[in-house]
Amino acid sequence: MPEKMTISRLGTAAGVNVETVRFYQRSGLIDEPERPRSGYRTYGDEHVRRIRFVKRAQLLGFTLEEIASLLKLEGSGTCSSTRALATKKLALVEAKMGDLFAIRTALATMLARCDSETQETSCPIIQALIDD
Repeated sequence: MPEKMTISRLGTAAGVNVETVRFYQRSGLIDEPERPRSGYRTYGDEHVRRIRFVKRAQLLGFTLEEIASLLKLEGSGTCSSTRALATKKLALVEAKMGDLFAIRTALATMLARCDSETQETSCPIIQALIDD
């Protein structure tokens, strides 16, 4: 029989805090079980798996909106749609990597100027930010 747990135990099992569980419920990423007569909702292993899915997708850079789309695609016959979302995400990541490389190059150039110039005048890094 699947284990039933309180929201607090669910958060612990999934590696998130209670407010994150509640946020995911409000966002529609996980369902909110009916409140029984005892007054305490109980959650099962499927909720733990779902929250872990959301967290892993976030680590890959998917937004909550994109994760909601992925969750809707869960099941058979959806691999091409899922692949399309992942391909789009990869293109965004590669574009960000290009931007980060450009930032890295600019910072390295500024640091090299700083190391090669005397500090009698204004800071070369500040000057580069003013001039460029």
